[in-house]
Amino acid sequence: MSSAASVGGDGSVRLFCALTLPAEALDRLEAWQTALPAGHSFPEGRFRRVPRENLHVTLAFLGSRPAAEVGAIAAELAAAAAGAGPIVLHELRYRETRSVGMVVFGDDDDAAGELARDLHGRLEQLGVYEPERRPWLPHVTVVRFRERPRLSPSLPGLGAVAPSGAAVYMSRLRPTGAEYVVVQEYDFETRELGG
Repeated sequence: MSSAASVGGDGSVRLFCALTLPAEALDRLEAWQTALPAGHSFPEGRFRRVPRENLHVTLAFLGSRPAAEVGAIAAELAAAAAGAGPIVLHELRYRETRSVGMVVFGDDDDAAGELARDLHGRLEQLGVYEPERRPWLPHVTVVRFRERPRLSPSLPGLGAVAPSGAAVYMSRLRPTGAEYVVVQEYDFETRELGG
């Protein structure tokens, strides 16, 4: 995650909304990733670790959107986050799909799920989001791959994780992978939208 960035002009940007993770959880995830089997990073090996600055819990992927919509999207994220109860996540399992490995979380009191559903409804009403068919799953993507490595690591030992905030991110595609930049961030402690 980079510091807040400005988005201007009439162009399109790739956007998503996500929960941001506190430094302690990022420290543990980063140390756990380092302990995964060594020497496996693109293009030589089987998988690439997701860098610390890209670790987050996605709430809604919006895809390519006009830059002019960022302010309205951030306002809806802030409104949904302001109405959210205390969020506490706890790790459940490691899971692989066709292209990513993730740590899947349980959601105490369904507070994160309520935030996600509220946000989805707001963004759909705004006309910038089409809900996915499958239910929202709280997770953090930790590795990416072209061919499933079938890892079976122990869990990182995160304990209870209280997200530090929620943010609108811009995704820039690079030859080395995506770079995520925070455009607007809502801080759960101060209950303010900044950026």
